[in-house]
Amino acid sequence: MKQKISITINGKLRSDEVEPRLLLIHYLREVVGLTGPHIGCETSTCGACTVMLDGKAIKSCTIFAIQASGREVLTIEGLAVNGHLDPLQEAFWNEHALQCGFCTPGMILTAKQLLQDNPSPTEEEIRKGLEGNICRCTGYQHIVNAVKSAAAKAGA
Repeated sequence: MKQKISITINGKLRSDEVEPRLLLIHYLREVVGLTGPHIGCETSTCGACTVMLDGKAIKSCTIFAIQASGREVLTIEGLAVNGHLDPLQEAFWNEHALQCGFCTPGMILTAKQLLQDNPSPTEEEIRKGLEGNICRCTGYQHIVNAVKSAAAKAGA
């Protein structure tokens, strides 16, 4: 039996009827049509599905869509404002912190949480903060550099 949910996604309220067992990642991709969050491992290991729920980075493969009802979700699609990239998006671009791009949305939203909690992280703190996200292309150093760059720009 379907249940009605209402979720504010990237600043816009959306209501739908969904199966109670529908994961948030599948709701975002298949019902809403937002393909920025990626389906990777579906076991909360890779971080490709990371979104922000009420301002906190979460892996959207770990919760049901109905658990997000009445809450706010931010995906990578909602991060840029009026056509201007978020400082983290800009830093990832400038520091060459992406290759295939599969992990990038999750990395950026995880880094956003990290910088909210710690605006001036050390390289070690950045690596620790991102350890729940897997990248198979970059070797991570450029990703770390991007987070450091975004932190420095925000602190300037």
